[in-house]
Amino acid sequence: MKIPLLVGLVLIISQLTGCSSNPDREKDQSAGSQSTHFEFDGVSVDDAVAAEMERHDIVGLSLAIIENGEIVKAKGYGFIDRSKDIPVTTSTLFQAGSISKPVAALAVLRMVEEDRLSLDENVNVRLEQWQVPENKYTKEEKVTLRRILSHSAGLTVHGFPGYGRSARIPTLLNVLDGSGPANTKAIKVDIVPGEKSRYSGGGYTVMQQLMMESSGERFPELMQSSVLSPLQMTSSTYEQPLPNDRTDLAAKGHRSNGREVDGGWHVYPEMAAAGLWTTPSDLARFTIEIQETLANRSNAIISQSMVRQMLSAQKGNFGLGFVLFGTGETRRFWHGGRDEGFDATLFAYAETGQGVVVMINKNDNSEVLKRIVEAVRKEYRWPKPISMLQ
Repeated sequence: MKIPLLVGLVLIISQLTGCSSNPDREKDQSAGSQSTHFEFDGVSVDDAVAAEMERHDIVGLSLAIIENGEIVKAKGYGFIDRSKDIPVTTSTLFQAGSISKPVAALAVLRMVEEDRLSLDENVNVRLEQWQVPENKYTKEEKVTLRRILSHSAGLTVHGFPGYGRSARIPTLLNVLDGSGPANTKAIKVDIVPGEKSRYSGGGYTVMQQLMMESSGERFPELMQSSVLSPLQMTSSTYEQPLPNDRTDLAAKGHRSNGREVDGGWHVYPEMAAAGLWTTPSDLARFTIEIQETLANRSNAIISQSMVRQMLSAQKGNFGLGFVLFGTGETRRFWHGGRDEGFDATLFAYAETGQGVVVMINKNDNSEVLKRIVEAVRKEYRWPKPISMLQ
């Protein structure tokens, strides 16, 4: 029996949709009932979005659709919060959650090509302010950038719940050590590096420290100069907390039970793992750059050979920053995102110049984003994989 497009994501969505680890992630009451879901044959994307938003109480949604390497549709739906005073537009900022990771991966791969870092060197060789604690698991095999990027470094800490806007915010060193006001445990190795894949936001936090030490720059400034500005991602920032001059542009997050997050959103000092504020259009520009570089039509950030590595499976389905599926015209790269009150998905075909980014200001457990991606695929007649896992 054929498996519907994206159904394989159910197997990994809990690992990859974000760094939030909040207790309020109960399933929507309708999530288990097929009667509440829609079949989108012959239904427009706009109608599918409207139906899903009403059925699952989504306050605001924004999307961008890529066709032939160009953004052909960008649109906001709903409102930034339940007051319904301010509509979502294509300029409304959403938290990207774990989609922060592949964007950060692009920056670190640029540093590798500039010989500022190495994919296969022990990260402790260049770390000075903090180092991965050595133990019995690191005797022979070491933590490397390649293993961090492909979630095979054996590092702990799956994800990060963030901090309320009025809370005391830890430094990155606090997060790495699990000290001070940090609300997660110390990051360490508890599996032999390279032995198996296990999702780790902690690994990308180690990478953030490595990038800052190697560049001598603050992480938001490094990301701005190396990726965001060159790709004209003008709405995007890794600044945490979100600067005051941008807060009016930000959607307010909502938990899965519909309650608004206190203060509207959380703060994430774990910027590489979960700290990107952005729009679907900006993430579409990032996606297009990956596709165009793979096709040897651009090299604004990294070379074609490095993008080929990025989109080559390293361990399981993990590439260097993305989750990978398929071959030929159905070859795809994907990442999901979840921060407190925000969900997002980035889905793209590597070879055909097609893709979609969808962001919502709610933690949804009914697979709304998956169904909207399917509605886009059907309306735009994109190739249909045999299954998400092939």
